[in-house]
Amino acid sequence: MQFVGKLTEAGLSEVQKTARSRTYWPALSLGAIPKLLIHAVAVLIALASTATVLLVAVPSIGCYLVLRLLGKIRPLHNAYQFLSRTYDRFIDRLGQKVLRDPRDTPALRLMVSLSLSALPIFVIQLFLGKPRLLLALAFYLSLYGLKFQRFVRMFSAKHLEAHRPQGYFSDKYDKVFGRYVEFFLGYLYGNVPELDRTVHVRLHHKENGGPDDTVTSTAYDRTNPLHFLWYLSDNIWTALGFAPYAYFKSKGDDKNWRRMLWGMARYYLFFAAVFIYDWRIGIVYVLVPLLCMNFIMALTAWVQHAFCDPEHPEDYFANTVTVCDEVNFMNEGYHLCHHHRSSLHWTEMPAHLERIRDKMRESGSLVFRDLDFMELFFELTVLRRMNVLADKLVPWEPMSHEEKVALLASRTKPARVAALALPQASNLPIL
Repeated sequence: MQFVGKLTEAGLSEVQKTARSRTYWPALSLGAIPKLLIHAVAVLIALASTATVLLVAVPSIGCYLVLRLLGKIRPLHNAYQFLSRTYDRFIDRLGQKVLRDPRDTPALRLMVSLSLSALPIFVIQLFLGKPRLLLALAFYLSLYGLKFQRFVRMFSAKHLEAHRPQGYFSDKYDKVFGRYVEFFLGYLYGNVPELDRTVHVRLHHKENGGPDDTVTSTAYDRTNPLHFLWYLSDNIWTALGFAPYAYFKSKGDDKNWRRMLWGMARYYLFFAAVFIYDWRIGIVYVLVPLLCMNFIMALTAWVQHAFCDPEHPEDYFANTVTVCDEVNFMNEGYHLCHHHRSSLHWTEMPAHLERIRDKMRESGSLVFRDLDFMELFFELTVLRRMNVLADKLVPWEPMSHEEKVALLASRTKPARVAALALPQASNLPIL
């Protein structure tokens, strides 16, 4: 705790007060506990989230490297390609029958894959009782995939599902499989229900990453790993639902704070039930995914709106990043197009980008090529290599390398934002 106390004191001296004012929401239920202790607990959770992601990364990246070597063996490579093409044909036919829009078959493939891998493993583990190491490794590989690619796909699938008023499935199947990713598979990932349908759609897209957004990073130095640690420690209150609940409550949005409260109650009941059944299974199969979700959710929000205009932090055209990468599942990298027209189908985003190019140029929107959000985080915050990012930046007007570096540096410093309109801890209602 001494280390956390020193880290707390150091962090508070660096991060702007407007950023730290966001930590009022733990007081919703812990109002009598000193704020310093709340911050210390949040930092411990942030450190645990980081350690958990690194732990899960070992089998994820290790198996990726092994299978990449095996893929060089032509018979194995050909067998995999045959099975993959056969599976894709099956999913295409199934999508024509069950999906509201057959263009969403990539999401259906993910749902089927998880339902045939991670879900049975979890059920088998509950039946067996004591956690088995190999079963746990298989579970993590099923959830996160090789090099975290399955998690990336799941994140995009639940994100876009949230913007479907009636979900992915047609009317015939909607009553059984409605919002299947968020409201069913999401439990395995530590995703609290309503964080997508309610919070992402009704909060994040309203605030667009601006100062009042519960996941805003504008008051932090996005090139500073310590600032990300503070941001990660704050994010747990969003991941658990407290921050969005406080936001909707302060706005008098009865419908959405009730939705959020009901979603939190369902997840906490699931969390408690598994721990009561067997605390070891609870740690391996529930707590670890929750901590991983906290980290990756924070990482994604951190970089998707990393390059804000310090003079206009509320301008989402300026603070929303577009990344063009070879692996761009469901066009997740076209994030500005999504914010500009969230109801637009993901297959139409590249064409929409061409339609809003003039507005993007006028606002100074940033576009990167040959880069995904995970790589952006490592280059920007972990490695702090602005030179690499400058090489991948696609400018609207001719710019020298030095001008690109200067632009990126100016767009990642803490913005001077007004105090949040949300109430202070002492004025918030108790859960």
